Amino acid sequence: MHTVGRSWLLLTGFVLFYVIYLLVGALVFSSVERPVEEQLREEVEVLKQEFLNHSCVNAASLDSFLLKVLKANKYGVSVLRNSSVASNWDLASSMFFANTLVTTVGYGHTTPLSDNGKAFSILYALIGVPFTMLVLTACVQRIMHPLVLAPVGLLQRCGMQPRPATVVHFVLLLVLVVLCFFVAPAAVFSALEPAWSFLDGIYFCFISLCTIGLGDFVPATQPGQKYRALYQVSVMVYLFVGLMMMFLLLRTIHKMADLHGWTTFLQLPRCEESDMDEDREPIVEDGHEAQTPPFLTEKESSKPLEPGSQPSYNTINTG
Repeated sequence: MHTVGRSWLLLTGFVLFYVIYLLVGALVFSSVERPVEEQLREEVEVLKQEFLNHSCVNAASLDSFLLKVLKANKYGVSVLRNSSVASNWDLASSMFFANTLVTTVGYGHTTPLSDNGKAFSILYALIGVPFTMLVLTACVQRIMHPLVLAPVGLLQRCGMQPRPATVVHFVLLLVLVVLCFFVAPAAVFSALEPAWSFLDGIYFCFISLCTIGLGDFVPATQPGQKYRALYQVSVMVYLFVGLMMMFLLLRTIHKMADLHGWTTFLQLPRCEESDMDEDREPIVEDGHEAQTPPFLTEKESSKPLEPGSQPSYNTINTG
C-alpha cells in the first residue's frame, strides 16, 4: 500500500478507535450512573413533598432540607419544577462527560454518583488521557505540512528571509485560530445559550481549549434545550479540533523559538529533542514530508532524502 494511503488509514483508525472508546465509556457511565441519578431524583421529590406538608418549619428542618437540596444540585438534580434536564447520564451526556474526562477539560458539572462510577472513571481516564494525547499528536503531525511547513516555504519562495517568514506565518496562524476557534464559536454559543453574552462565549472557549475547565459555563444544560444530543456532539467535535489547533500553535511557537535562538538563550530543550525526534519518526507517516523541500537546490533534490532531512523550522538556514 502507498505510504500516504497507509498513513491516512492509520490516522483514520486512531480517530475511529477514539470515537469507539468514547462510546464504550458513555455506555458504561450511562448504565452505572443513570439508575443512581433516578433514585436521587425520587428522593429529592419525596423530600420536597414532605417539606411542603409541614405546617410549621423550624430552623433545623430547613437546614436539613437545604443541605440535601444543595447536595442533589451538585449532581445536576434540582427541586425546581422543569429546571432539570431529562437526564445527565443519557447516551449523549455520558459521551460528553467521557470526552471532557479524557481531554482533561473536566467541567465538573456532571460527576459520578456511585462508587463504581468513580472507580471506572479512574481506570477510564488512566487509559483514555494518554491515548487522547497520542491521537492529538498524530493529527498534528498530519497537518504540520499544510498549515506550517508549506506556508513557510511559500513565504520564502516569495522572497522573505527565513526568520521574518516564520514570524509572519505565526501571526497569520494565530489570527486564524483566534477567529475560527474563539470568535466564531463564541458568537454561536451566545446565540444558542440565552444566558450567555459574547464575552461569556469567549471566556468559555478560552477556559475549555486551555483545559482549565472551571465549569461555571457548560453548554447544553438549559432546560428544554432543542437538539441537545446533537449540540453536545458538536461541542465534543469543537473541543477535539480546538485542542488539536492549540497543540499545533504551541508546536509552532516552539519551532519558531528554535529558529530564532530563544530556546538556547532560555536554556530550553530544542523542539526535536523534546519531541524525541518525532519529525524523523512520526507516529503517522506524512507523505508530504517525503516530498522535496522547497528550499533545496536542484542538485540536492535529485539525491535521496536522509531520515533527518525532512523539512521543519529547524532545517531552515538561520543565516
